[in-house]
Amino acid sequence: MTIQLHTLSNGFQIVTEHMPGLKSASIGIWVQAGGRHERVEQNGIAHFLEHMAFKGTKTRSALQIAEAIEDVGGYMNAYTSREMTAYYARVLEDDVALGLDVISDILLNPVFDPAEIEVERGVILQEIGQALDTPDDIIFDWLQEVAYPDQALGRTILGPSERVSSFYRDDLQGFVAEHYGPNQMILSAAGAIDHDAIVAQAEALFGHLTAVPRAPELMQPASFGGGERREIKDLEQVHFALALEGPTYLDPAIYTAQIYASVMGGGMSSRLFQEVREKRGLCYTIFAQAGAYEDTGLTTIYAGTSAEQIAELANITMDEMKRAADDMSAAEVARARAQMKAGLLMGLESPSNRAERLARLLSIWGRIPSISETVAHIDDVTTGDVKEFAGQMAGQAGTALAFYGPAAAAPSLEALKARLAA
Repeated sequence: MTIQLHTLSNGFQIVTEHMPGLKSASIGIWVQAGGRHERVEQNGIAHFLEHMAFKGTKTRSALQIAEAIEDVGGYMNAYTSREMTAYYARVLEDDVALGLDVISDILLNPVFDPAEIEVERGVILQEIGQALDTPDDIIFDWLQEVAYPDQALGRTILGPSERVSSFYRDDLQGFVAEHYGPNQMILSAAGAIDHDAIVAQAEALFGHLTAVPRAPELMQPASFGGGERREIKDLEQVHFALALEGPTYLDPAIYTAQIYASVMGGGMSSRLFQEVREKRGLCYTIFAQAGAYEDTGLTTIYAGTSAEQIAELANITMDEMKRAADDMSAAEVARARAQMKAGLLMGLESPSNRAERLARLLSIWGRIPSISETVAHIDDVTTGDVKEFAGQMAGQAGTALAFYGPAAAAPSLEALKARLAA
């Protein structure tokens, strides 16, 4: 498989990977603009803009956009994260040029019809309502807000209803003008693709654009705050989410953090799953994960349980965090390393996963580290490294905590931190 890079004179980046034997390809454009690039009065606009991309251009109606891809058996979608917005399509080999043409059309020629804005506003408000009715979704928004208070990184991607209700055509056009410059985009494609053909088409579609400098005030580094949010509601379960500040994705310690999270709650053999679910039957779902941004990261634990058992579950979670710093075993670390490598390599069998990986790595590093380089980083993590990281997590002062549901009897953050320190 061959990875090839090319950058147009205006900063527009192109990365492709040909995958022999495939008859399809994934192609998309990742824009380096997400929730954390919004000003407070814009909260939710990056996501609103993602929705509007499919609502019509100067050359295609909303229906024609959908038909262009689906008539050839492909599919198209988009998503907004805190650091990027992605627009992508999966098509057969002969339709790669069509896929790129449609994606470029929705990015370069949106009409933002006022009537369509009102329709999509209603859709997004329903999406916000659905999120509020989904406890194991909304609790992570609250946890993020507690972890990064009064910062763009701590605000919800969907935005509050009152903000979403106030966006109009000029607001959308202003965000595009500020954040959708060619130097803020990465075109990534994987599968049955021809690199030279994609570069030539990208030059024709995007080569005339002028680079857009990013406003300095939108590049403020994140500052982890921490604290507790407790929302009491008559639900069947108390939803519990705990976050501790972790390494950035530029920090080599991110591999240690990911292995630690896997040992703690990454599968059925993990410590928390075995102790909390299998031995004590306190929950159905419990997991740990390590996420990262350009300048910060979070190691997160989530579980849901009854009002009567939330104190026991939270206290056992703290006990397991303490214990991991003392008796982390080589077998556990080896298993977590194997899970990470298998997940990475299995995922790379999909052209969609490959295209996304290429875009993300190019955005982070400005290059594409090889698979062997990534695997070597995973293999380099020792049991001692993970034990040391576990000790840092157990002794860390910066902690964010969120409860949602019948949580009156749940222990406070101070009580849980005291248990860790005991």
